[in-house]
Amino acid sequence: MRTALVIGTGLIGTSAALALAQRGVTVHLADHDAAQARTAAALGAGTDEVPDGPVDLAIVAAPPAHVAATLADAMRRGLARGYLDVASVKGGPHRELEALGLDPAVMSQYIGTHPMSGREKSGPLAATGDLFEGRPWVLTPTRDTDTEVLNLALELVSHCRAVPVVMDADAHDRAVALVSHMPHLVSSLVAARLEHADETAVRLCGQGIRDVTRIAASDPRMWIDILSANPGPVADLLADVSADLDETVQALRALQASDEAKRREGAGGIEDVLRRGNAGQVRVPGKHGTAPLVYEVVAVLIDDQPGQLARIFADAGMAGVNIEDVRIEHATGQQAGLVQLMVEPKAAPVLTGALRERGWAIRQ
Repeated sequence: MRTALVIGTGLIGTSAALALAQRGVTVHLADHDAAQARTAAALGAGTDEVPDGPVDLAIVAAPPAHVAATLADAMRRGLARGYLDVASVKGGPHRELEALGLDPAVMSQYIGTHPMSGREKSGPLAATGDLFEGRPWVLTPTRDTDTEVLNLALELVSHCRAVPVVMDADAHDRAVALVSHMPHLVSSLVAARLEHADETAVRLCGQGIRDVTRIAASDPRMWIDILSANPGPVADLLADVSADLDETVQALRALQASDEAKRREGAGGIEDVLRRGNAGQVRVPGKHGTAPLVYEVVAVLIDDQPGQLARIFADAGMAGVNIEDVRIEHATGQQAGLVQLMVEPKAAPVLTGALRERGWAIRQ
């Protein structure tokens, strides 16, 4: 791949363009908002000039509702040798494209894809060239997909340092409903409880509520486009969640009963949902997509001052300990915080001893 055209210079399109440009590909940028394309170009993602002729690959980074029309226009104009989109749903746009009556030979030049990466922020200014690094990038070829187009898509994934995953389009849509679309709505429903909550209660927010509501900060307009393209599978999952919620509410009400048998029944219901949650959570892939591991937590008290984290990481490195993950809890009303360093169990005593020797306060 020597040339590419990115149509749609939001977060995903601009990030892909940055990755390609960094690897020597000549990238042309187009957007219905010319100012947004100029912004992406100014960031080093390519040029907003029209290419002289067909490029090797056209990447459509439009909202799902506009993918089919944008692809059809590009294909009828012969803008590239191969075409792909990066929308978060795959079945609907592909069927819409087929319904537009394109020649089968032209349709063979298209493959649907979805990079499983993003941010709460949108637009070209939120883009980074490493957004997709190490992340799954789903490819949904059909039996009619041209081999050259599949290879171009794989080359794009390689340039973005993502991990290719081949799936059926409808299976993909059911999967993202489960792992992305439904959780986003649940996060929003939880966050909505905070909108009119008493300020005293909100001030008690800790890391747990931050974890649950983080993705609720995303742009609602973008998510309306996504959910409008995949409503059925998401609704089915939410119906299951709703049934679980009804049972959980009943179990909690039973815990309030004066009858001991009802309280035991209620406790059993709550324990069941918590254990099912445990069983599901351990299936979430761990580091680098491998089976999840159980880490020990070394908790370190720090002041909220520049350089504190750098010192901790440097001290851990001097001790020969690899930090697998890290979380930070900020103390309410104080310029201090708790850094939770996740390490392999055998490394925890080594790290704890080394940090104490260097003057760090370790919380047991």
